Amino acid sequence: MALSAARANWIFLRILGVVYVVAFGSLAVQVVGLIGANGILPAHAYMDGARAFVAAQHIGIDRYRLLPTLCWIDASDAFLRALCIGGVVLALLLAAGLVPAIVLPLLWVDYLSLSAVAREFLSFQWDALLLEAAFLAIFVAPIAVHERWRTPVEPPRLGVWLMLWLVFRLMLGSGVVKLASGDPTWRNLTALTFHYETQPIPTPVARYAYQLPLWLQKTSTAATLAIELVAPFFILGPCVLRRVAVALLVGLQVMIALTGNYAFFNVLSAALCMYVLIDREASDVSRGKDAVVAPPIAARVRNWLLVAVAIVIVPVSATMFFARLGVALPTYPLVAPVAEAIEPLRSVNTYGLFAVMTTTRPEIVVEGSNDGATWEPYEFKYKVGDVRRPPPWVAPHQPRLDWQMWFAALGDAGSLPWFKHFNRRLLDGSPDVLRLLAGNAFADRPPRYVRAILYRYHYAPPDEHRRGVWWTRERLGDYMPVMSGQTGAATPVGRASSANGSR
Repeated sequence: MALSAARANWIFLRILGVVYVVAFGSLAVQVVGLIGANGILPAHAYMDGARAFVAAQHIGIDRYRLLPTLCWIDASDAFLRALCIGGVVLALLLAAGLVPAIVLPLLWVDYLSLSAVAREFLSFQWDALLLEAAFLAIFVAPIAVHERWRTPVEPPRLGVWLMLWLVFRLMLGSGVVKLASGDPTWRNLTALTFHYETQPIPTPVARYAYQLPLWLQKTSTAATLAIELVAPFFILGPCVLRRVAVALLVGLQVMIALTGNYAFFNVLSAALCMYVLIDREASDVSRGKDAVVAPPIAARVRNWLLVAVAIVIVPVSATMFFARLGVALPTYPLVAPVAEAIEPLRSVNTYGLFAVMTTTRPEIVVEGSNDGATWEPYEFKYKVGDVRRPPPWVAPHQPRLDWQMWFAALGDAGSLPWFKHFNRRLLDGSPDVLRLLAGNAFADRPPRYVRAILYRYHYAPPDEHRRGVWWTRERLGDYMPVMSGQTGAATPVGRASSANGSR
C-alpha cells in the first residue's frame, strides 16, 4: 500500500486523536485518586511546594519552563478533572479533523500539564512518546477548519522527515539498548522465556506463550532483536523495503499487544508507521489532484517555526540517543545545555523497553488489620494478586497504580515516598484512593494497621491450572514495616528470606 504524504498525515492525526481520547479518558477515572487532594500524591501540595521554591529562589517567568503546567492556575480536584475531560473533548475534535492546527497545541499543553504534576504516575514511555509525537504533529497539522479525506492537506516535507526520525529512534533504540545493556538473557536469546511470566500486566495469552518450547522462544527473541535492529534502516530504502519495515514493525506491535497490556503504546507506535508508507511518487500525484496546501502566510510562518524546531530536535535527540549507549558525540558539550533546558517539556526523548529483562516476578500484597493478628488483603483491579484470578485484558486503558506496584516490587519501599503515601491513604480510608482498588475489606471503618508482604509468583502448573488456579506464590518476607493508623508510626520488621510456598 502506497500513501501520499497528505493521506498518511490524515490517517495518523485521526489515530492520534483516538489515542488522546483513550489517554485522557483513562486518566479521568483515576486522576483524583492518584493526585487529587485526598489522593496518593496530591497535586495541590506539590504546587504549593513549587510556589514556595520559586519564591525563595526568586524565579520569575522561568518557572513555567521548569514546571510547565496549567496547575499554576489551580490544582484542585475539579480543575484536574476539567483538564482530563477537556482533553477528551479536544481529542474528539482532532479525531473529527476539526481545526487541528488549534486543537493539537492545546492537547499537548493539556497532557504536559498533567504529566508535570502526576510525576511517577505519568512517567511511562508511552506518555513520553505521546508528548513527542503530538508535539511534532503540531507542525504537520493542516491549517484548515475541517480536513476531509477527499481533500487532505499536504504536510511540510521537513515535518514528515521529523516524524520518520522519531520512528527510526523509537524502533532502533528499543533494540540497541537491549544489547548495549549487557543483559545475558537478550544475548543468549532466552529473554522471552521469562518475559511472558514477569511482565507488568500480562494478558491471558501470555500464559500460553510462556509454555512454548525453548527453541521457539529463542527464535522469537532473535526475531524481535532482528526486527528492532534491522527494520528501522529499511525506512531509508525504496518503497518495497519501507513496506517490509511497516509489516515487521506493526506485526511486532500486534504480538506485544496480544501478550501484554501496554496502554496505548502499541497503537501509537503502529500509527507512526503511516509515515513510513509514504511513497514519493504517490505524494507528488496527490499534490496535483486531491491534496490542498495551507494558506501561504500561515504556511510560511509554520515552516520557519518548523526549521527552528528541527535545528533543536535533531542534534539533541541524536546526542541523547548515543549518550544512552555510552557514546559521547563531539557535539555533546554544545548540545547538553540545550537538552537540559528543554528537558521539562518531555518532548525529546530516548526509548527502549525492557533493556534488562526481569527474570522473576516479585509482587507486593498490601494487607490491613484491626488487631495486628488477623490480616485482610487489598485486592487490586488488574495487577497479579489473587492466584485464581486470570490475567486481564485492560489495554488501551492503563491502571497506573497497578503499574507502579509492579515497579515498586523490584525496589525498596524506603526509596518510594508515593508508596508510603498510598498506605497512609488506606489508613485514612480515602474513598478516592480506594476506588482505584478492586475491593475493600474495611468498608465500615479503616484498618488500624497496614503492612506489605513480598511474594514471588509463578504460573501455576497445568494440573492446578485446570482447577482454576492461574498462579502459585511463595512468601519472601516483609516489604514494608507495619504502619499504624493511630500514631503514624512504623513498626520495624526485618525482611525475611524464607520461602514457605504459601499461595
